[in-house]
This record gives sequence, structure tokens and C-alpha cells, in this order.
Amino acid sequence: MFNDKQIELSNMLFERLKHRFSEVNLVDITESAENPNHIWVNLVMPDDEDREIELREMAGEISTDILLDYGYHITIISALVPDRSAA
Repeated sequence: MFNDKQIELSNMLFERLKHRFSEVNLVDITESAENPNHIWVNLVMPDDEDREIELREMAGEISTDILLDYGYHITIISALVPDRSAA
């Protein structure tokens, strides 16, 4: 399970991304399936590929700062959102 600082940093990562990329949405924050010490911030990504690339670059910089400053490995992943139009 996550400690308070990990949750704070995960939310800070999302909020900084949301400020620049208003179209992203937080789905949840989970442990990595491969490593319980790696935190995934699951996001609905932008539809535009160029915006997604910019988002991932910014997230990489923020995640690196978090790792260097606090020792927590927190990254974003694209959340799988069910296709509601198929229903």
C-alpha cells in the first residue's frame, strides 16, 4: 500500500499535467504489476498523438525529479477505458 507522501506526489504529478493538458483525466493510482514499489498514475490520455507525446515528455521530467528528490518511482500509464459506443 502507499504511504501519504507517495499519494501526495502521485496527485501532484497528475495536477501538474492537468494544468497543462486539461483533457487528461485521472482514472486511479495503482501499484505496478511487476514491482510493488513502482506506482502507476493511470490517465485517460489526449486523443491527439502530438499532445500525448508532449504529455509523456513532461511526465518523464516530473517523474525523474520525484525519483531523485524522494526515491519514489512514479510514472504515468494510459488507462484502458471501455469503449461505450460499442454498447
